[in-house]
Amino acid sequence: MLSARERIERQMSDPALVRLHRKLSRLTSVLTMMNTGAHPDDEQNGMLAWLRLGLGMRVIIACSTRGEGGQNALGPERLGALGVLRSRELEEAARVLDSDVHWLGHGPADEVHDFGFSKDGDATFDRWGEKRIIERLVRAYRRERPDIVVPTFLDVPGQHGHHRAMTRAAEAAIELAADETAFPHHFEEGLAPWKVAKYYLPAWSGGGDTYDDEVPPPDATLMLKVSGREPATGADYDRIGEWSRYYHASQGMGRWPEQPKDRWPLHLKLGGRTGEPEASIHNGLPASLAALADAGSLPSPIAAELRAAHEAITQAIASFPDRDAITRTLLTARGALHQVSEVAPDDFLKLHGHRIERKLTEIDAAILEAQGIFDRAYAEPSTIVPGGRARLIVELGDGAANREVEITPHLPQGVSASLDALGKQRINTLSAAADAPLSNLYSPAWSSLGGNGQAYVEICADIDGQRVKGVFDLEESFLVTPRHSLTLQPDALIVPLGGSPRGHVIKAELKGSAGTVTLETGADWKTSLSDGAFEITLPQTLAPGLFEIATKVDGAAAHRTTPVSFRHIGHAIYHEPVSLKVLSLDLKLPEGARIGYVGGGADRVGNWMARMGLNVVELDASALSGDLSGYTTIVVGIFAFGLRTDLVAATRALHRFVVEGGHLLTLYHRPTDGWNPDETPVRPLEIGSPSLRWRVTDPHAEVTVLEPDHVLLNGPNRIEAADWAGWNKERGLYFASRWDDAYVPLLAMHDANEQPLKGALLSAEIGKGRHTHTSLVLHHQMDKLVPGAFRLLANLVQPV
Repeated sequence: MLSARERIERQMSDPALVRLHRKLSRLTSVLTMMNTGAHPDDEQNGMLAWLRLGLGMRVIIACSTRGEGGQNALGPERLGALGVLRSRELEEAARVLDSDVHWLGHGPADEVHDFGFSKDGDATFDRWGEKRIIERLVRAYRRERPDIVVPTFLDVPGQHGHHRAMTRAAEAAIELAADETAFPHHFEEGLAPWKVAKYYLPAWSGGGDTYDDEVPPPDATLMLKVSGREPATGADYDRIGEWSRYYHASQGMGRWPEQPKDRWPLHLKLGGRTGEPEASIHNGLPASLAALADAGSLPSPIAAELRAAHEAITQAIASFPDRDAITRTLLTARGALHQVSEVAPDDFLKLHGHRIERKLTEIDAAILEAQGIFDRAYAEPSTIVPGGRARLIVELGDGAANREVEITPHLPQGVSASLDALGKQRINTLSAAADAPLSNLYSPAWSSLGGNGQAYVEICADIDGQRVKGVFDLEESFLVTPRHSLTLQPDALIVPLGGSPRGHVIKAELKGSAGTVTLETGADWKTSLSDGAFEITLPQTLAPGLFEIATKVDGAAAHRTTPVSFRHIGHAIYHEPVSLKVLSLDLKLPEGARIGYVGGGADRVGNWMARMGLNVVELDASALSGDLSGYTTIVVGIFAFGLRTDLVAATRALHRFVVEGGHLLTLYHRPTDGWNPDETPVRPLEIGSPSLRWRVTDPHAEVTVLEPDHVLLNGPNRIEAADWAGWNKERGLYFASRWDDAYVPLLAMHDANEQPLKGALLSAEIGKGRHTHTSLVLHHQMDKLVPGAFRLLANLVQPV
């Protein structure tokens, strides 16, 4: 449930007059535009702000993945949990733009997911399935009916393979969406063929810090120019775009443009007069209800009704902020459009009926806002377990007084409601069946009109004799979550081969109602439970490999529930099955290592080192500013220089630590992560940019050892070919591009058809000590329990 402070912040950021103005500005256009991309944050926010808030178009962001394979600058959320976080970020970013979201991928278990980085579209299609992603885009076109489609990126070498695949698929889907023989199962779902009128490519380069387009962009056939500022806020449209990008905080987005962008060049690839200059994006398209009346040979009465609706909408906007005048004129527009929907010719409705239906829905939303019918709705608590109970509270606004208002809750499967109390505050008791299914964590769509999530409310109100209807979201998503949340600490054991059998203590913390926890171990494993902890004695002859032990609560599969809670997205929940993993491997630890770990919250390397059996201490600001001589090795986690100002302040002390005999190990950083190539490392070391050129995306890429006799590759574990097997997602990224002669490159690797990169692992003897920098994704490989990552890290943290 939201705190008082959170409710205050939300109300402050959502003024009623701005809300009403946005609902009115939607009514000026009957066009729909779709922006396609591969990840949350791929959208072209400034341009979308102009199209939606300046020109009134409906804007849809079509996104193929949840960003679950990316990085997180905010915290430890990875994979599924990161997908939940980034999905919420895009939905909040869309809220700022008053736009919609159509998700093409449905989380890490879906074939279409963010598997990391690829450098060409073919490699992405190999993972996603080319036909699969095209079919999903065809469905998106047929369901959403965009008049205009614009991908954010070009399909050119030097660009992210996910981006390239999406742009190629977006174009291929246009012809198929209009084909009456393509994907006929769509028609069984109630969809119909749809012809996208215009397909534009961006006439700008996608190069920058990350990408490096090798081919120049196509010539612009249209210069999309901004006129003025957004009336409701007085802000530049490009700055509103950055308000939107601010919500992609896990990717470090949100900047203040000193000179807001006011034009976007586009190249017309398909539709219209392809390749010829256009004066307006509206060319050849009906931009308004009045233009729709003139677009075809309509019977005069129908054309007159469309023009009357257009005129009434124009008057409503001119009446702002007079709520009663707005309501009167919108009721007139509503009546005219209902007449059109009932008596217009079938061929007109087949082509344009969705525009009339959408406009009626938008008019209803504007009337309910103008009359102040709805205030807020929320659940206490905001989650329910199978067999549990909660309350749904709906608070109506002052405009609902003395009106007939009907409230219908839409609830998750297996959850029912019974009205408990009436009045301005309507209270329902919610009950979940014992077998109610757990909620889907990845909603297929998000609508600016409301009705999002697993639960929402529908409001019908009598406004001057007309029944006006709208849907409204709850303050927080309402979810059916597991009865129990089981946490095992640790949830993975790292067991070196050849050691004597010993008991491992696993603490089992069970939240929720009481239950009996069991581990489904084999007969040759000894397990005992006391005081909420298991003691497991492994078999004396444990073979090398990864073992997964199922965990149950009262005989049913156990789950762990993790809150994903940040101020910019509110509160979300991630749940996943729980098991105990045991990795048995040939692992030797360096003798006498005393390790200080400086993390920024973006990796779990400190935890993994402790589980390996290393002597590790987390270094806070106080420790960094103190005496570091008690440590043989200091490890700096990924992104840490960009996340911790105390670490930046301790840079000189870390240099001194090396010179005096310590070993400093820095894990990968982006060039923007507070990494000054001349000051952050002990000797100059520059991280490559654009980063696409300085990474190896193939996790199976051959690794060449350049210094086979180097101490870091020979002890205490001899690093061999087997240590590079089984890597996940990629080898490394943000490789060093230039370095001082003191550094020795130890490895070389490359993606197919590229030159070897030598900046993955560098080490320099400096003074009495050593600085080692690696761009290998060791933290991710350890999360995936890849044996070679643990063996290599054990070597990299050895004392000098």
